[in-house]
Amino acid sequence: MKAKSGDLVSNRRATFNYEILETFESGIALQGTEIKSLRDHGGSLQEAYVKIINDELWLVGCNIAHYKYGNVHNHEERRDRKLLMHKREIARFRVATQEKGLTIIPLAFFLKEGRVKVRIALAKGKNTIDKRETIKERDSKRYMDKVLKEHR
Repeated sequence: MKAKSGDLVSNRRATFNYEILETFESGIALQGTEIKSLRDHGGSLQEAYVKIINDELWLVGCNIAHYKYGNVHNHEERRDRKLLMHKREIARFRVATQEKGLTIIPLAFFLKEGRVKVRIALAKGKNTIDKRETIKERDSKRYMDKVLKEHR
């Protein structure tokens, strides 16, 4: 899955390290200056994952940079953030992660109607052979695009 142009922050390594099975949209509980920092594209989802704790979804390992115009009330960069979803969706995630051995990863932060949302995915980890196959497909696609461009 390619990053969309409207994404504030995206996890570009996710499609390389994981096979994305299904994507979902979730709200996120943010503190004051976090939204301003995200609008400046100041965040990282590289090491982030989603964990289910007490029937709630939590985004762990996400880094939202300090807001450069913030003051003493600036937010903590690496803290767990609560994701907002319905209980039945969370129950579905719990079953998928326990029984099928899947994981939940964040793909991107984006704005929807003035609010920050998180695109999360149920994913299955790739092994080394699958990653090599992904590299081969990407290289062959680049080569084909280059050849087609030269013949125009």
